[in-house]
Amino acid sequence: MPRSYTGTASVGDFLTITLDPATQTLIYTNFSNGDSGTVPYTVNTDGTYSLNDERGNLLAAYEVPNYALLVQAAKTGPGRDAPALVTAVQKGSISVSTWAGQAYNYMQFRTSSGGIEVGSATVDGQGNVTISSYWPYGSLTPGDTAFHQGGFDVGSFQPDPSGSFLRLADENGTADYVFGTPNGVFAVDTPNGAILGLKKASNKNFDPSFAGSYKAIFYQKTGAMTGPGNVESGTPSPGKATLVITASGQVTIKDIANGTLLSATLAPVADQSYLYGPGMLQDPCYGVFTFRVSSGISQQEVFMTFMDRAVLFSLFRADLPWGTGNTYDYLYGVGLK
Repeated sequence: MPRSYTGTASVGDFLTITLDPATQTLIYTNFSNGDSGTVPYTVNTDGTYSLNDERGNLLAAYEVPNYALLVQAAKTGPGRDAPALVTAVQKGSISVSTWAGQAYNYMQFRTSSGGIEVGSATVDGQGNVTISSYWPYGSLTPGDTAFHQGGFDVGSFQPDPSGSFLRLADENGTADYVFGTPNGVFAVDTPNGAILGLKKASNKNFDPSFAGSYKAIFYQKTGAMTGPGNVESGTPSPGKATLVITASGQVTIKDIANGTLLSATLAPVADQSYLYGPGMLQDPCYGVFTFRVSSGISQQEVFMTFMDRAVLFSLFRADLPWGTGNTYDYLYGVGLK
């Protein structure tokens, strides 16, 4: 039977995707830039998919059937020319009540402004969302702040006739989309990137049940610099990786060439005085873990959060001391097991 998903690309595109194992095709519609297509795929020995897109847009994918689908894309965004990570979840009926009264940890993945943001999103019974977040790039940039508080009203979004997502038109002709699952995923696609939320844990400690091996698709940008008009330069390089996480929270991420992208021991965000407290993150973000290495010449920050068979991960690194003309690197992705 075909399996249908709703997803967001980190460049800010909203997609619906149907994967048909009988014909080995992936059918997609990109609501943000009007692109669509049917792409044949083959199954690799490791369970990932190679996508044979004649237009060179969708390159690779990994799926946990009827749960989530990850896609490596090369030609997304308004100009259909930007690499991005597409994260999609099982398509189903949703409404404001799907998330009412729930609390989520989230990461925002984008292809500008330092790439990542991490924080907490709480939805009240009427659909009002309160957000508290940390922006690593902002911690280094004069005149910016590393911590943001804000919110929006999910109730102002209009349900799509399909019942699988909500839409809010923006004044400039773009739109925001809200989608997710009743079992704990809250996602928002915006022109500024993808917001992916996973339900909070009940305490701050790492749950050993999340240990194991995950297949992941990631987006990486190196040598990045933000210029006039918030235009970010740098070299993007999407790819595939494997995450191995131990019961004690030690994590190793390796790319398909077996190169180590990251090796770290995770600690709860709730225990980090530089992140959580007055004027900073307003929520202890139970279920979010971090790792920081800071020296006189560089600073690196890693964040991860888990739910069921999924992990969201992100990394930001910059040379110190920070100054005009400095470059930075970031990496983010999603792993499934």
